[in-house]
Amino acid sequence: MKFIRYSHQSETRHGLLEGELVSELQGNIFGDWQRSGKTLPLTELKLLAPVMPTTIFCIGKNYRAHAAEFGTAAPAQPIVFLKAPNSLNHPYAPIVLPKPEQSMQIDYEAELAIVIGKGGKNIPETEALKHVFGYTCANDVTARDWQKQDGQWARAKSLDGFCPLGPYIETELDTADLKIEGRLNGVRVQSARTSELLFNVPFLVHYVSQAITLSPGSIILSGTPAGCGMARKPPLWLQPGDSFEVDIEGIGILVNPVQAAE
Repeated sequence: MKFIRYSHQSETRHGLLEGELVSELQGNIFGDWQRSGKTLPLTELKLLAPVMPTTIFCIGKNYRAHAAEFGTAAPAQPIVFLKAPNSLNHPYAPIVLPKPEQSMQIDYEAELAIVIGKGGKNIPETEALKHVFGYTCANDVTARDWQKQDGQWARAKSLDGFCPLGPYIETELDTADLKIEGRLNGVRVQSARTSELLFNVPFLVHYVSQAITLSPGSIILSGTPAGCGMARKPPLWLQPGDSFEVDIEGIGILVNPVQAAE
């Protein structure tokens, strides 16, 4: 099933996407929910990020080729960091760049996002998928110069709107071998399969939950493939007027334009 969150006539709702129609839902999508009986055309709705995450966990260098393009060895265990909630962004909403004097090295990262549906701590790897509600597309937008100079990654990863999510949460998906692509202005710049992940979805849920209690609505960004702008020669940074797409097999395409600071 494809769960969406949308705005219509000044109200925010969850719905089920069924073809070109959306069935409005009542209740908590992570608990008890039911159809309200109302359906709307998808074209009449403003899509929002399909979940409002309680916590945004991220995994660094989880594709061997991505670690290599940064000149580092593949990690022996997952590299876990956080993005602040204010970084959340919506499908088709602009990624607003910082002012040029602040940073001109804004990079893209196409990622599979894991949406937690059932909370827990110390979740066994064999039970991990029972805690997963579904999956969506994410773009872990990053200010690379801030990432270098700060040491810690939080500020570089947490600018307002630097975590677009969407367009839907797909609940019926086997993530063992999905194609994932990032496209800049229609040109493919990232391409991999989730079978190339160093640490797969069940292990990531298990690993993060060893330290931190997961809650319904938490998300885990599983890492980005090789092809980031920083690793290119010359570097390829996001510019005003660009458009970036994250395309994951079985989920859909997350599209965001890039806009200059106001």
